[in-house]
Amino acid sequence: MSDASVFVHPAAEVEAGAVVGSGTKIWRHCHVMRGAEIGADCVLGQGVFVAGSVRIGRGCRIQNNVSLYDGVLLGDDVFVGPSAVFTNVTRPRAAFPRRDRYENTYVGSGVSIGANATIICGVRLGEGAFIAAGAVVTHSVAPFVLVAGVPARPLGFVCRCGEKLGPPLSCASCGREYSRDFDGLRQNAGV
Repeated sequence: MSDASVFVHPAAEVEAGAVVGSGTKIWRHCHVMRGAEIGADCVLGQGVFVAGSVRIGRGCRIQNNVSLYDGVLLGDDVFVGPSAVFTNVTRPRAAFPRRDRYENTYVGSGVSIGANATIICGVRLGEGAFIAAGAVVTHSVAPFVLVAGVPARPLGFVCRCGEKLGPPLSCASCGREYSRDFDGLRQNAGV
């Protein structure tokens, strides 16, 4: 990591062998392990932990006190709110290590995860999905779906810009239009 555009706070640790993209900022008390890959123009807030097999896309914002354990894969422009939690083993036991049973969690581009949300391993969060603060996600979430609650349940749809969509499936704020695609949405071409 010799890119002068990368900022690493003196109280952070980025192990040799980690890949950090240009323009990325890594703040106080972060720990990025060898083998981790962080894209360009990301921000890791205070106290973020990034395990060695984690992949973080470009333009992500990981807020304070988030731990990204082995198996977490983030697309581009993902927002992870303060103290959000990711797991990587379905039934952990201290006396029975299960490193061979880590499950991947895929977070699509443009996803927002609210503060204190918990993402149970093995799920896929579709592009543009919005996870409300405090939600516990136990199942995959389709693209552009808003979920909230314990366990998280669908409450509607959100635009790429973050605004809640109402009928018809167009955004009053930015004008983007969507069509149903299985359980989620896909953005229509043109906007």
